[in-house]
Amino acid sequence: MLKVLFTCVWLLGPAFCGVVQAASVVFLNPGMSTETFWVSYTQFMQAAAKDLGLDLRVRYGERDPRNTLEQAREVLQSSERPDYLVLVNEQYVAPQILRMAQGSGVKLLMVNNALTADQVRLFGAHDGINLIGSLVADDEQAGYLMLKDMLRQRGRVAPGESLDLLAFSGIKTTPVALLREQGMHRALAEHPEVRLRQLVYGEWSRERAFEQATQLFKRYPQTALVWSANDQMALGAMQAFQDSGRLPGKDALFSAVNSSPEILRERLSGRLSSLVAGHFTVGGWAMVLIHDDAKGVDIGAHGGRDRREALFQLIDAAQARRLLGPTPTVNFRALSAVGKPASYRYPFSMQLLMR
Repeated sequence: MLKVLFTCVWLLGPAFCGVVQAASVVFLNPGMSTETFWVSYTQFMQAAAKDLGLDLRVRYGERDPRNTLEQAREVLQSSERPDYLVLVNEQYVAPQILRMAQGSGVKLLMVNNALTADQVRLFGAHDGINLIGSLVADDEQAGYLMLKDMLRQRGRVAPGESLDLLAFSGIKTTPVALLREQGMHRALAEHPEVRLRQLVYGEWSRERAFEQATQLFKRYPQTALVWSANDQMALGAMQAFQDSGRLPGKDALFSAVNSSPEILRERLSGRLSSLVAGHFTVGGWAMVLIHDDAKGVDIGAHGGRDRREALFQLIDAAQARRLLGPTPTVNFRALSAVGKPASYRYPFSMQLLMR
């Protein structure tokens, strides 16, 4: 289970050769191997693993939960099982994977989508499953920030007037999508002048959102605000709006989540009014937790085992330029709790990339 690396102090002779053990990790990536978000997510995770001396392998599920379940079965039944398996509760697959892991000796860490409250109640405690924790971004906050920021830019509405809003969410069976919706509804509750005309599930797809938006902009020609739970759906909706003869950023305000180069450029151009990003860093921070757990650190003592981090932040023009520039470097080893006092808390934040 441990990948063994041989190192020698050659000047002192082979008698001083030692063995360094690197913890092995498999990440079941639910996204597509060509999908900008999940590729950038993986790259950040790989940079962290390299810096921390972890042996990381990534398996892409290509947005098909059947692939993810089969990959989990292969990994957990292999004669060379990894020390750690990192998984995402995309389309609610986590309980099945946890059951597969029972008695395997593999430690599990959930990222991005943790177990839902209903799953926790139904799943209960199972012996032989070593779930060391979960690490997710505060997706409810992301949905809230987007709508609030668009309304800040839109300014006050005259008494008796209202603003029409269209919303594009992801996949209905993905906790992240539902949490972002909840954040949007929290902002709506604070702004009765905004009317949510329709919420549709674009399934994270640019093409599907384009088709949906083409019809919705005809149905609701007074649309003033467009909320999208990711960048690809926002881009599709913006294209449909432009094809209708109107200008994104002028005739209606658009928002998005993620930090792909294309959406960052749209933020700089002003066509996209509000952008929230930060959760592509979750996998990298997860590597820090795994590194420390492998070193015998009680990661729960430094902020809890089930962590919801406020990783999302609004991206302004200067930050968009920063993210479009050279890849930011992070000293992941400096974030480790190894050798730190009991009061230490992991400082996971997007600000670490903005220095």
